[in-house]
Amino acid sequence: MTSRAPALLIFAATVAMSGAPGADPLPTGAAREPLEMSAEHLELDVEAKTALLTGSVKLTKGPLTVECPRVEVRYDQVPHVTWAKGSGGVVAEVKGVRAEAPEVELDLPGQALSLRGGVRLTRGEGWITADQATIQIATGKVSMVGVKGSIPVGPLPGTKSPP
Repeated sequence: MTSRAPALLIFAATVAMSGAPGADPLPTGAAREPLEMSAEHLELDVEAKTALLTGSVKLTKGPLTVECPRVEVRYDQVPHVTWAKGSGGVVAEVKGVRAEAPEVELDLPGQALSLRGGVRLTRGEGWITADQATIQIATGKVSMVGVKGSIPVGPLPGTKSPP
């Protein structure tokens, strides 16, 4: 166990109750699921209610997984994590959609993931690039700005596929 382990335990207790109290927009209760985190290093400022995780950071909340080198976190007095920002090259996955971007912002009360700085979304064989994208964690719905992409098309009804 490293010398940062006590700080990590305090932060883990802080994170254990992540999500907005009384606000559960998801019928499955996923909004109240804890935000699970792992990282090589943690810097915790209890008074400022902030934390910095660095080195192979991984965040998981319900169907959402985010991996990147660095994550800044803010939490309230309860404590609930209210906001997180990942940077340094982000890979996020939610409901079969894989997103890659330089930067991500996670709004936990709003259950939204915002990617910026040149985004690439893939699902199956299809891909879309965008200047920015927002993914609603509860539904997997995506909205994007500045879009280009390729979406595979199956054979038309009544036609044969090429051999």
